[in-house]
This record gives sequence, structure tokens and C-alpha cells, in this order.
Amino acid sequence: MKRVTGIGGIFFKCNDVSQTKQWYKEHLGIPADQYGANFKWLDLDTKEEGLTVWNPFPADTRYFDPSQQSFMINYRVADLEALLEELKSEDVTIVGDMETFEYGKFAWILDPNGNKIELWEPIDGVL
Repeated sequence: MKRVTGIGGIFFKCNDVSQTKQWYKEHLGIPADQYGANFKWLDLDTKEEGLTVWNPFPADTRYFDPSQQSFMINYRVADLEALLEELKSEDVTIVGDMETFEYGKFAWILDPNGNKIELWEPIDGVL
């Protein structure tokens, strides 16, 4: 079964989201709106198009809980529901329930170090 197909996003905590976004825009050329910045890409083998999201979060966000880390990586997956069943059978810790939005399905797990990982089955072309 195909599992992770790419990196869907990189999220990190910071003390001042606006200042951080401005710094990255000024010094690294990353333009970000309220949802962060999107980097478009093309898989050269499959010709699949997609995007990777970059977004700073407020330092006091609870979105990364129960992890105590200041970052969270989002991985794109091919079939989230089937993957969750496999991960459950492998005794991987699943955090909360799967959520569905117009741009895809999301679920969260913990790695062996307690890092929260976001899994995303995207509906490309919506963003």
C-alpha cells in the first residue's frame, strides 16, 4: 500500500506571526497570507501537480498538542482512511478523529519521539 507521497506542509511556532512572515518575505522572498505560503511542484515521474504549505503559528497554539515540539510536518498521503487502519494495526498512536474539508482529509499521529505528524489526503486543484 502506498503511504506517504510527499511533504504537504511545514508548520512552526513563533512569537510574532506577522513579524516572522514579514522577515521571511523580505529576506527570503516567501510571500505569505493568513494561511501561509504555497510552493507548487510537479512530480516528474507521475506528472502529478501539488503544493507544499509553509506556515508559522503563534507560540501558544494548541494545534501541535499533545506534542511539546515547536514544529509539525504535514505529509501528503494517497488513501488516508486505509492508511489509518494500517497504522492502528501497527499500534501507532492516532490523535483525535479524521477531519474532512473541501481541500482534503486530515488525521494526526505521534511518532516514537512524541512529535505530532499531520497526514493529509489532498484534493489537488482546490487551493
